[in-house]
Amino acid sequence: MLITVILVILGTLVALVVIPWLAGVRYIPHNKVGIVEKLWSPGGSLTGGRIIALEGEAGFQADLLRGGIHVGFFPWQYRIHKEPLVMVSESKVGYIYARDGAPLPPTQTLAHIVDCNHFQDAPSFLRNGGQRGRQRAILREGVFAVNLALYVVITEDRVFAGPIRDKNERKYSDWQQQLKSTRGFDPVVVGYGGQTAVRSEEPVVGGADVTLTPIDTIGVVTIHDGNPIESGEIIAPEVGTEERSHEYFQDPEVFLSLGGRRGKQLQVLTDGTFFINRWFATVEFCPKTLIPIGYVGVVVSYYGSRGKDVTGEGFRYGEQVEAGQRGVWKNALPPGKYPVNPYAVKVELVPTVNFVLRWITGQAEAHQYDKDLVSIALITADGYEPVLPLSLVLHIDYEKAPSVVQRFGDVRRLISQTLDPILTSYFRDVAQSSHMLELLTHREDIQRRATEELGKRFKEFDINCIAVLIGRPESTVRVEQEDPIERLFDQLRMRRLAEEQIATFEKQEEAAQHLKDLNNAKAAAEKQAELTQTKIDIEVATNRGEAQLAEAERLSKRDMTRAAGEASKVAQVGLAEAAVSLQKVRAFGDPRLFVLNLAAAHFAASAQPIVPERLLVMGGGGAEKMDIGSANVFSQFLTLLLAEKSGVGINDGGKGMEELEKLTASLARKFEHSLMEEHR
Repeated sequence: MLITVILVILGTLVALVVIPWLAGVRYIPHNKVGIVEKLWSPGGSLTGGRIIALEGEAGFQADLLRGGIHVGFFPWQYRIHKEPLVMVSESKVGYIYARDGAPLPPTQTLAHIVDCNHFQDAPSFLRNGGQRGRQRAILREGVFAVNLALYVVITEDRVFAGPIRDKNERKYSDWQQQLKSTRGFDPVVVGYGGQTAVRSEEPVVGGADVTLTPIDTIGVVTIHDGNPIESGEIIAPEVGTEERSHEYFQDPEVFLSLGGRRGKQLQVLTDGTFFINRWFATVEFCPKTLIPIGYVGVVVSYYGSRGKDVTGEGFRYGEQVEAGQRGVWKNALPPGKYPVNPYAVKVELVPTVNFVLRWITGQAEAHQYDKDLVSIALITADGYEPVLPLSLVLHIDYEKAPSVVQRFGDVRRLISQTLDPILTSYFRDVAQSSHMLELLTHREDIQRRATEELGKRFKEFDINCIAVLIGRPESTVRVEQEDPIERLFDQLRMRRLAEEQIATFEKQEEAAQHLKDLNNAKAAAEKQAELTQTKIDIEVATNRGEAQLAEAERLSKRDMTRAAGEASKVAQVGLAEAAVSLQKVRAFGDPRLFVLNLAAAHFAASAQPIVPERLLVMGGGGAEKMDIGSANVFSQFLTLLLAEKSGVGINDGGKGMEELEKLTASLARKFEHSLMEEHR
């Protein structure tokens, strides 16, 4: 009985399934589509290499069966392939490969876009000129009823290849892996959401190159379809207008219709999200060009029309042109961030604030311009071989920065090809004309001269030399394990110590003198009261002395007046007596008589005999006695004596008298003058 029931149930099920199937009834689930394969047709088979039938020919049909029950598809004529709906995840894209359609021309990489309801209307795709191959159009997130006999849909999760199994299935998987390696299923996110893990858009051999994309990035686009760029160009120009735009490469057909060309594009992607077909365009992330404060960016453009050199005929170091032309732009970019295409232009940073270059082996500044510079090897006039570490402070005028780049290419070439040779040669010349001790002790003078002379040379290259700073020379050769320069330093230290000792002794002497003055001051302070009283006594005594001096001067003047009167009186008496004597002389007629008379009177009054009582006169034949009264001999002797003393000749006559008067007057005047001097 049970077996009978089972057989009845099975028979019923078979009847419910087999009979409708035989009657051409087909059921398509709503999460799938039915792809109709016509096994035979009165209209014949497909021709011309087509695989999708539009006119009821035998083969895969263009029309789909959607979810539900469909009739008329008899098993002896049709085969229904149930395929899943194509699902593209949110914020993802799907890529389409068409198995049928018009063939691509040799210059075309991807099939152009036609109106086919996002590939859901296969007949429209084929009738509107859809092309076989990889498509320029992409599928955005959503669910699509796609004829998988005509299309292969590649998503991040799955390759929808449809009912056709061919040798290209491996190729579809390879495409999927390539797109995954370049994050081709994700939209292009530029400078958004902080640091994002992204892979390079270019295929990488051996795996994906995953990097962190910083916020401030740009996207450099490379187009893989369309006409190539013109000969002699390295980058495709920007296309599009405000009225008609290709929406940042998201609409390939508009881009190509505007004349866009394949290759790297001048236009870059800035901050935002872009749904770009990675078969049509790949995107390379590059940092924005940052020009920090203290720098300017000199633009060297690799694209654009050939401009006119604005530097003139006298400056023969390349061309300096206007912005947008090929060459060095005459106006540098000020500090800031710029979405500059690094394949189209090169921005050379030129410092506009003072920066330091170190010629010191093993040392370099943060800018790394001086990482290859070393200390300068010298030979001095006295045979020393030191190495000289030094630093150079430079400044470049921001307006002359383009000229510096135009002349040298960049700051590093400026340093290596110009500054380093000039500086090295200058200090070697200085060393050859200087002794080692001068390098050690005259550093300030050498720095000053170097700053002046190198500044004049650097002016020719549009560079300002702010300062040259010299370090301590170091020896490269040792004599008997002794550093010659260190020995010089020892001598300098000893000399300095001696000078300091001399200065110390002078200070000690000065301190001793100050101590002496201090002790004197202390002693004076202790005796201040006595000193004060003494000063007062001195002042009193001084006042008394001055009073006494004044009184003495008064008395002296009185006595002098009296003496002058007495002297005048004596003088007058003398003059009167002289006048009387003169009259007496004149009365005698001969002065000698007056003198003899005067002498006789004095002799007569004298108590002392003038001559002895007896005089022995030698004459004739012998000596004989002579009385005192013998006037002849005595008279002659006296006359001769008076004449000799008076200076008057005996026989002069009147002339002698005149001389005697003059002599008498002169004696009177001298006598009066002598009295006056004595009075004073």
